[in-house]
Amino acid sequence: MSADNRSALLGAGEIRALAAGLGLVPTKKLGQNFVHDANTVRKIVSLAKLEPGDHVLEVGPGLGSLTLGLLGSGAEMTAIEIDSRLASLLPHTIAAHQPHGRCEVIVADAMDVTELATPPTVLVANLPYNTSVPIVLHLLRTFPSLRRVLVMVQSEVAERLAASPGSKAYGSPSVKAAWFGRWSIAAPVSRQVFWPVPNVDSLLVAMEATAPPGDENLRRVLDATVTHAFRSRRKMARGALAEYLGSTSVVAMIEKAGLDPTDRGEAWSLEEFVALAKVVRDS
Repeated sequence: MSADNRSALLGAGEIRALAAGLGLVPTKKLGQNFVHDANTVRKIVSLAKLEPGDHVLEVGPGLGSLTLGLLGSGAEMTAIEIDSRLASLLPHTIAAHQPHGRCEVIVADAMDVTELATPPTVLVANLPYNTSVPIVLHLLRTFPSLRRVLVMVQSEVAERLAASPGSKAYGSPSVKAAWFGRWSIAAPVSRQVFWPVPNVDSLLVAMEATAPPGDENLRRVLDATVTHAFRSRRKMARGALAEYLGSTSVVAMIEKAGLDPTDRGEAWSLEEFVALAKVVRDS
């Protein structure tokens, strides 16, 4: 990033001034914790591994600190912002700090977005903590063009997304996210880089896309199977899945997939859940 682009990033004072100009008080409901540290923005841009031709999708750009950093790297972007006040201000902020930046701003709830003018290849975002997993999964399901993900989320959420079978953090989000690619913890993020300072810790979690292990129909079956398998974590799989697969057939179906009905769901990998989903689909 050049010196010119460095100077185009927002500092803490500018963040507060922009918010004051809108009469904006950050709300917990919308997960509004704005990044004000330029070094953190530079780290995120570096970890995003943007390549020529990438089109970045950002969810919740807020006052634009990360947006400016991404545009400064030369990326073209689409930004989805649910707060109309922030969405209306963002083009002016871009024009003032990154006048050559190309970013389409859409006022919407990311969960409602099902099409974009340009297919995104990379998702980079500071996501609201209470809706981060649903947003990530919705966008991955909706835009198969996404090849990489780098999102800042609550530490516990990042650990769930990147968890391996058998670990304490492993659960339904771990399996559903693994369908789309390989997840890993990319870096910690200090609470002090946000305004206001959140009362939880954050991590950057990354994904590199891999070929999906089946078609969309199989993915839907897998999602339903996984949801039921983790609904009662203390139950063995045969008990947790009895309502979904039928109490008289659940054991036979699990065994047909080559799995042990006395296992718990957290013992099974994506591949094992895929094997069971194929049995369910074909039954």
